[in-house]
Amino acid sequence: IYTLRSSSSNLWCLTLVVVAAAVELGVVNFNLMGLCFTKLFGRLFLKREIQILLVGLSIAGKTTIMYKLKSGEVGTTTPTPTIGFNVETVEYNNINFVVFDIGGYDLRFVEVLLPQHTQGLIFVVDSNDRDRVVDARETLHRLLSEDELRDVVLLVFANKQDLPNAMNAGEISDKLDLHSLRQRHWYIQTTCATSGEGLYEGLDWLSNKISNKA
Repeated sequence: IYTLRSSSSNLWCLTLVVVAAAVELGVVNFNLMGLCFTKLFGRLFLKREIQILLVGLSIAGKTTIMYKLKSGEVGTTTPTPTIGFNVETVEYNNINFVVFDIGGYDLRFVEVLLPQHTQGLIFVVDSNDRDRVVDARETLHRLLSEDELRDVVLLVFANKQDLPNAMNAGEISDKLDLHSLRQRHWYIQTTCATSGEGLYEGLDWLSNKISNKA
């Protein structure tokens, strides 16, 4: 008896052994198992692609988040507002996240910039910016009223949690009026873009919700 470490390849090998024994004993139908294998193989080895829109007010940390997810690093220069939008592919958990980072100043023209077939919306909030949280709420709800985003899953990153006066998740949920979104899947995740804290936990939730909707 061998102890297999938890990985996709070992899980696949273990599955092959179990199923081969079951087929040999006549416990399962071979054709049915072929169909199951196809689905399992796809889940384990074939990358899926999820199109994500990353938005928020200026200097909320959107671009820092995107590049932290992309390379594990953040820039050392003073952050400047994104003009237009950036597009990057982030590979995580066997999924390609195609991330569109729309600059805060360009949200006025979001109807033109919205990519087609968006499946998820990540809205980034500066948890330390109490003066603009009302602007953030109005921007978020205006975005969610767009036809292209009517059915998307919403993930809110409550960013800059490393700052001493940062609002917690509950306070931000109230100020963004998230509880009014009764017909939409949403979740708020506290994050620190510079350290990466909370980012992948948020992606896990987002990918699971989108997969369950598919």
